Amino acid sequence: MSKTVFLTGAAGFIGSHTAKELLKRGDRVIGVDDFNDYYDVNIKESRVADILDHPNFTLYRADIVDKAEMKAIFEKESITNICHLAARAGVRYSLLHPDLYVQTNVVGTMNLLELAKDFGVKHFTMASSSSVYGGNKKVPFSESDPVDHPISPYAATKRATELLGHTYHHLYGLNVSCLRFFTVYGPAGRPDMALFKFTKAILEGKPIDVYNHGKMKRDFTYVDDIVQGILGAIDGDWGYAIFNLGNSNTEELEHFINVLEDALGMKAEKNYMEMQPGDAPMTYADISKARSMLGFDPKIGIEEGIPRFVQWYKSYYNV
Repeated sequence: MSKTVFLTGAAGFIGSHTAKELLKRGDRVIGVDDFNDYYDVNIKESRVADILDHPNFTLYRADIVDKAEMKAIFEKESITNICHLAARAGVRYSLLHPDLYVQTNVVGTMNLLELAKDFGVKHFTMASSSSVYGGNKKVPFSESDPVDHPISPYAATKRATELLGHTYHHLYGLNVSCLRFFTVYGPAGRPDMALFKFTKAILEGKPIDVYNHGKMKRDFTYVDDIVQGILGAIDGDWGYAIFNLGNSNTEELEHFINVLEDALGMKAEKNYMEMQPGDAPMTYADISKARSMLGFDPKIGIEEGIPRFVQWYKSYYNV
């Protein structure tokens, strides 16, 4: 049976890919995005341009922090599922603007949980982040690991939303799935992410900043794989559950840059730097739970995924 999915962050990187997959399989999508100027709004517009006229897609340009505005949408639309992907993202920006992160990530999520309760929407899927693991030393990271020591305001807000989700499951019987995303990349990705910044700098002949002298390790996860995990969560009744969605393969930053250089056919000039405050030295997902419960099976490694991003970038910017 087709669903009517209230999708926040619909013009975001992961949100727009999710919207398209939901529409492709016959679901109705009620998209919400505030099109804020954290990065180039034109990229956000371009992500949804090809679905604006889709008969099953409705887009509201609204902010999840505005509860009255959200309530008006719930009153108008018959929503069966909430897929909450909107967030202020990025570790470093959260050090400069923690108040923004608390407003959007915590207050915004709280508004939606309240509306789910008030309007009887029992299925709530939300984006969390691998950053909740902080500086955990045990790898790969498992959902049962303690996550009580976040090292950035961003990570703290994401952990707070997981706890709020549990509260609303306990009190009101909501099915809540919290998805811990691991470094998602791919076509139409965010300009504040390393892949986008590196690609832009290399093509412009500028040096790239390589933190922790290239010794950072990240579980880079291709966006199409992430979306399959999100759909699996939307379709399930798990009570309250947390899932890691990662590629379950950790890559050294230096290797990541080498793959990008090969895709561009150009060498990077590297500016080696110290570790940044709030950054985790390594991320690595144990995905056995998502594999068994969501059927999550990531297929695309960086050797395939990075060239796909480069192809999109060159096309989008007419390089």
